[in-house]
Amino acid sequence: MHNPTCPDWAEALLNGFSQIFLQRQPLCGLLCLLAILIGAPALFGGALLGGVAGLLTAQRRGYPKAERQAGLYSYNGVLLGVLISQHFAWSALLPPLILACGGLSAMLTRQWLKHATAADDLPAYTAPFVGLGWLLLGSVPENAFVLTEPDTLSALSAPFTGLAQIMLLDQPVAGALIALGLLLANRRAALWALIGASCGVLLALLMDETGSALLGLHSYNPALAALALSQTRRQPWLPLLGILLAVMLTPGFAALHLPALTAPFILACWLVRASQRLLKARVDSPYESP
Repeated sequence: MHNPTCPDWAEALLNGFSQIFLQRQPLCGLLCLLAILIGAPALFGGALLGGVAGLLTAQRRGYPKAERQAGLYSYNGVLLGVLISQHFAWSALLPPLILACGGLSAMLTRQWLKHATAADDLPAYTAPFVGLGWLLLGSVPENAFVLTEPDTLSALSAPFTGLAQIMLLDQPVAGALIALGLLLANRRAALWALIGASCGVLLALLMDETGSALLGLHSYNPALAALALSQTRRQPWLPLLGILLAVMLTPGFAALHLPALTAPFILACWLVRASQRLLKARVDSPYESP
């Protein structure tokens, strides 16, 4: 629905930030923008540039306005802008690189939306961000973390750090702003996001991954999976299954020397949705005797 107090371009851009968390809510997007500004001010320009690149590409190529306004062509660009700003030193080539990746992510998203028209088709989620991110970063060495005993404050704030890690931030205050944005957009989504992030922390601590657990690195994919799969009401087993799968899939990327990014979340959701589709097809198909 159009917001008369917010220009079309601003609403579309803010919705792009909120779509990182599968919401369409400009105020949620504004709080996500504020989370970047507070949590990592150096990444703020890249995030904006990536989102604008996706939106402008969609406008220039005449993509459906409803999809542009929903932020569907901006959120991958935002994440790529943050990723590039975080991993590459500043140079004159950096803005064109962010613009190119943001624009390309919008084109990839459009192709996906054109072909995924049925309700049970697999969504793109953040696949353009992950694919382009892998091309940009290549293989990465395994991260080393200082093993420390978790104190009460760090343990309690870890789920919020996990929410912040969805946007590659590591500050719990940024996660708190994101949680507030989710609460304003959809209270049920906010609850499931915190459940997913908390489960990720607990499971990581049980696996003696203390350092990465407190940094939220085991929390953000379960939080996203819970967000995505909780959109189907009255089926709480779906987000719970997604949380478990996201946690189980995460170590595999370290073994492949690939940055996990949001790939475990995408694969977990695709596995759950594909299983649902297979079960539905089996139920709907007539019984055939051998």
